[in-house]
Amino acid sequence: MADSSFDVVSKINQAELDNAINQCSRELETRFDFKNTGTNIAKSGEKITITSETEERAKAALEVFKEKLVKRSVSLKSIEAGEPELSGKEHKIVIVTKEGISQENAKKVTKLLKDSGPKSIKAQIQGDELRVSSKSKDDLQDAIALIKGANLDFAIQFTNYR
Repeated sequence: MADSSFDVVSKINQAELDNAINQCSRELETRFDFKNTGTNIAKSGEKITITSETEERAKAALEVFKEKLVKRSVSLKSIEAGEPELSGKEHKIVIVTKEGISQENAKKVTKLLKDSGPKSIKAQIQGDELRVSSKSKDDLQDAIALIKGANLDFAIQFTNYR
């Protein structure tokens, strides 16, 4: 019998991210407390920038953006927001999106599976993802439950379950 496997990845659904940005932008334009504050949100490449005339409004816009991400099922662990910086007359918050599992994080997950997971599980690092395989599909289900239960500091998804 051939091994069954699944991949552990850390990816952002770009369509959902764009939808969250668009919803946030619309809310910033229409909400009363953001009127005449020059607050907006824009995406360029992997960076999202929130600008506003006041630091408080920039932080409030960041909270609105986070709410939209949660509603669209995008993990907050997949973004990293910087501190508000004064740039001329504007306050800016730069948000960086994080995709892919680093070698260090992949080693943490592999160690977790070896220490606490079923004995038949094999994990191998493949670039920015991790392949977990076993002869038993039940062991793979246990591994998924173990990884979900671990308090990891990065967003994870499971793909290619076969």
